[in-house]
Amino acid sequence: MAGLVAAMLLAALALMRGERLTVPRGARVRLAVAAFTNVFAWMGFSGLSLRWIDVGEAALLVYSMPVWATVFAWALRGHRPTPRGFLALALGLTGIGVLLGADGGALGTDKLPGVGFALAAAILFALGAVLNSRALPVSPFALTAWQVGLGCLPMVVLGVTLERPDVTSLSGASAWAFAYIALIPMAACFLTWFEALRRLPPVAASTSMLLVPLIGILSAALLLGEPLGPRQMLALALTLGGVVLALRT
Repeated sequence: MAGLVAAMLLAALALMRGERLTVPRGARVRLAVAAFTNVFAWMGFSGLSLRWIDVGEAALLVYSMPVWATVFAWALRGHRPTPRGFLALALGLTGIGVLLGADGGALGTDKLPGVGFALAAAILFALGAVLNSRALPVSPFALTAWQVGLGCLPMVVLGVTLERPDVTSLSGASAWAFAYIALIPMAACFLTWFEALRRLPPVAASTSMLLVPLIGILSAALLLGEPLGPRQMLALALTLGGVVLALRT
């Protein structure tokens, strides 16, 4: 619901800036695909993964996205990675293996749905970044409004249908959290991400996400009491090392 509010705010800002909200007929399918990969899969699947896995585990899995972007850029665009790129992929996948494979705990059946949703979010978001590397013929604020709105609307429908939320039980703190999610992640952050994709290659644009797994793991340890041991630190180092090498290529 915060995403729909953000979409309406962005649409209003687009009109104030003199942008047109109409989408050319030939770009509508691409817009729908972009909304699915960039918003619905990215926000929906990563959010669902937290029902089964820790924030730190989800952060490392979801933000392996630059590694997958390297793979898709090679497969779909013919951008063959250098030996350094292969090393980056190996480091990233090893980091995920360390995170999931130690003691066999993370690969238990109770965590498999979360692992699957987190990896699906990363892979689909990377696929969308590569497929949508050619800019859509829509102005920035209008484009963000359409993608956020189209991506969040199915989540709202599914949430209301399957979960029957009681919005009247929200507290004052919940209202502040709702406002923050609408204004910062769903509006400002998506706007800057799409602008980065408009100006940079998909893998290079992922530079903006390098610190997110680190912040996620450290803040989850400090605020939520989640474990921060040798396994998490080794997985973090390997994954971020792979991402850095992928970006350098």
